[in-house]
Order: sequence, then C-alpha cells, then structure tokens
Amino acid sequence: MTTNIDTGAHLRSLYADAGGVRAAFSSKVADYVAARPDYPAALFDRLAEIGALPPAATVADLGAGTGLLAHGLLLRGHPVHAVEPNAAMRAAADSMLQHHIGYRSVEGTAEATTLREQSIDLVTAAQAFHWFEVDAARRECLRILKPHGQVALIWNDRVLSDPLHAALDEVFAEFGGARRGALLAHEDRSQVPVFFGGEPAHKFDLPHEHRLSRIALQSLAFSRSYMPERDSAAGALAAQRVNDVFDAFADNDAVVVRYRTVAMVARPGQVSGPTRI
Repeated sequence: MTTNIDTGAHLRSLYADAGGVRAAFSSKVADYVAARPDYPAALFDRLAEIGALPPAATVADLGAGTGLLAHGLLLRGHPVHAVEPNAAMRAAADSMLQHHIGYRSVEGTAEATTLREQSIDLVTAAQAFHWFEVDAARRECLRILKPHGQVALIWNDRVLSDPLHAALDEVFAEFGGARRGALLAHEDRSQVPVFFGGEPAHKFDLPHEHRLSRIALQSLAFSRSYMPERDSAAGALAAQRVNDVFDAFADNDAVVVRYRTVAMVARPGQVSGPTRI
C-alpha cells in the first residue's frame, strides 16, 4: 500500500519552531540581496509572446521576496503588487523598488493576498511555489485573476551537471540537514499539476548565468533557508567549504554560476474534490 505524503506540509512543519514560513528568510535577507540571480529579459519576452503578459498587464508577484522578479516587470512598465509575508524581505524589496510608480508592497501570502477580486492580469511566483498550500493558493489566484488571467510559476534552476553546482551540492548536503532533505523531496514539482487543476501548462526554459565574487558565493550559499547561521560553529565550517569551492573554480576572481530559467504558465482550473496526479 502506497502512502501519499504531503511533502509541502512536511517542509513547512520543519520551520515551525523558527517562526514558520513567514520567518524562514528573516536572517537571510542580506545574503539573498547580495547573490541571488535576477531573471533574463527573454523570460518577459516569452511571457508576452504567449499572451500571459499583455501590454500594461497588472501583475501580482506572490512570495516576491526581495523583489528580483518584480524589478524586471517594473522595468517593462507593468504595475506590480509584490506580495510577501516576511517583513525583512519586504523591506528589502521596498528599498530597491519604492521609486517605481507602479510598485505596491503588500503584506500577504499566496493563500491570502488581500488583493481585490478580478484585479490581476498575471500572477507570478518565482522560487516560491514550494512554500504554498496548493489548494488554498489556487483558489486565491482564481479569486484575484481577471477572467482570462494566467499564473506563471518560475524558477531559476541550478544546472546540476555543472561541476561548480556539484561541488556546492556537497556543501549543502553536509550542512542542510532535514530541512534540505524535505525541500528536495518537495521540489520535484509534482504539485504543479494539482495547482493547475489538470489544465495543460505552457512550459519553457531559458539559459541564464551570473558571475560571483568570493564574498558573493558565500552569500549565495548562506541565502538558502536550510543553511546554518553564519555566526554558528557549523556556519564557520560551511564558510570554509564554500571558500574551497571558490578556489577550485574561480577565474579572474569570480565564478560563473549557471542556471536554467524555467516557467510553467496556465490558468488554474476549477477543482471540486481531491485532485489526483
């Protein structure tokens, strides 16, 4: 007999004693700002080409974090409601984006955005879907979307065949513990069809990369929710491991970190009763 484990609920439960999902990145904000990648211009071009991001579309960016995706949307002239439950992450986004006329900072969650019904053309979620309570988030997206609005789930996936990423994964495996294991179990994206309610999603992926200094590579590693705090004994050891990785792969005092930017785009279907994969 096969037991269906709610991997999302298990992941969220591991952060309960540290303030829950809302607080998962409170101590990671500076590292997140310093080293997490942005999103390629080609992503926004493709979203426009498939009709998900029409001119002047209003966007709700769920789990907006420090505003990396929202920034790209604002630069293209789209009003963005950046919905973020973590106060420290939201403050970082506000600092970077508040001068944009179309920017609105929203304290809310994917399951309760506080946005008006049928007010949004496109909902985005970049590097955030694994934190969502899937059924509740789908219902909320359908509530706030206009009749033909869609949802774009977006990831910057590390290219795991790249030797640099393989070396970083050894560090993450050594220090990530149960939280990393739960995240990996949930990141297989098996819940994406559940979220979209069986509707076929338009999927595409694009190459992306950025260059990081030694200090920035440290930040990239410590920006992960499961990594130990920098000022702990484990953190000091992890920092040395990351230094070793940098020394092994650096060229002209930087490493090239390669990604594939992946998007899955559709309008979630109405679901009555449990959805099976």
